Amino acid sequence: MIAESRLRRVGVVLAGGIGQRVGAGAPKQLLEIAGKTILEHTLDVFDGHPGIDEVVVVMAPGFLAEAERIARGYPKVTRVVAGGATRPESTWRALCALGDEECDVLLHDAARPLLDPGILSACVAALDRHVAVEVAIPSSDTILVAEQGPEGEVVGDVPDRSRLRRAQTPQCFRLSVIRTAYERAFADPEFGARPATDDCGVVLRYLPGVPIHLVPGSERNMKVTHPVDLEIADRLLGLSGRAVRPLTDEERRAGLDGRTLVVADAGSGLGSLIAGLAKGYGAAVHVLSPGELRAPDTGAIAEALGRAAAAAGRIDYVVHAGPVPYGGPLAEAGDRVVDEAVTASCRVPVAVAAASLAHLAETRGGLLFAASGGGGALGSLGSAAVTALARSLAGEWAEHGVRVNCVELRPAGAGGPAGEPAQAPRSPEEAALTGLDLLLSGRSGQVAEVRLAR
Repeated sequence: MIAESRLRRVGVVLAGGIGQRVGAGAPKQLLEIAGKTILEHTLDVFDGHPGIDEVVVVMAPGFLAEAERIARGYPKVTRVVAGGATRPESTWRALCALGDEECDVLLHDAARPLLDPGILSACVAALDRHVAVEVAIPSSDTILVAEQGPEGEVVGDVPDRSRLRRAQTPQCFRLSVIRTAYERAFADPEFGARPATDDCGVVLRYLPGVPIHLVPGSERNMKVTHPVDLEIADRLLGLSGRAVRPLTDEERRAGLDGRTLVVADAGSGLGSLIAGLAKGYGAAVHVLSPGELRAPDTGAIAEALGRAAAAAGRIDYVVHAGPVPYGGPLAEAGDRVVDEAVTASCRVPVAVAAASLAHLAETRGGLLFAASGGGGALGSLGSAAVTALARSLAGEWAEHGVRVNCVELRPAGAGGPAGEPAQAPRSPEEAALTGLDLLLSGRSGQVAEVRLAR
């Protein structure tokens, strides 16, 4: 419920472009990176943010059905609107769909799937004090103003870099402000010949008396424009995932009380810790014995899950926690060690997933993998396999309403994404709580990395 003291906040995700520079024949927002479409990654941020009340998606004409299918997995998405031939037309169609009631509008390029929830929080807070807000970052490059010379372009000016900013999104406004700016723009016969490239440009040109407050953005909040950007975004999403929002005790109890959780702990101990936490929040917990997980026998695992379902009447969540990986050199492993490692970290998770689908589809529940990485070549292999499995299953099982996520455990000090801030080491109990919150988050296809204290 929206508090009476504040306006409704609507996120508008603009996915109307075709992506010609990316080289795709379909909107780039429907391309898949890190196991999900770009649009889904962007919707994850808006739909999962507590400060956003509603989300509207603007999609290129001809692709509405696909966008509507994706939107069904996001409760806050209220409508999918056909975009126009230009960015201003697409924005205007979204504004018209919002009705006449005053609200805060946060316009965001769907092609920026790495938006940090903290930036969104800063925008929401800024809208409490300002009617126009822009996300921007300082320019790290020297910008040149080109002029035409006798034999081609020449440098005409070098602006002071300290005053230059690179615009990002969201761009945020009171509905009445951005609507008035566009009404004046479309009434200007020169606007079509000299359109603004973004929404702040429209406000600056047609409502020059309205100050536009700047909120710091992030280099990670990149826009996928060229083919190389797909590779960069895929790598960043795949390596770091997104931070898991800590749930309150009330939220955890609401998600677990009266539900059934089945834990398959192959030896890391994290599954047992999650089981203990879940019991404390009112869940009925069934733990598969290590003997049932030693061989990748889908039939045996299915029978064990069937017994748990018969005892409790349902299965809402399944957690598979992989074993502690072999940490020695591959050259010293031997065939038996390699076979056991591959079985435990690759084949068993697949068997657990296959046996879980029917139960989780009935309850529209969730599957959580816990993978241990940083244990040498075999440990890295198992971790990579499980995280890839989680992302792939998230896409496959979306039609069944089943969410699949993964928490990746790494020792503190292990290598991570270049440029990422160092993550504070967590205790096993804190890692288990992160896994539980990810399981209950309502999101799917997420990989959360947790650094364990040594």
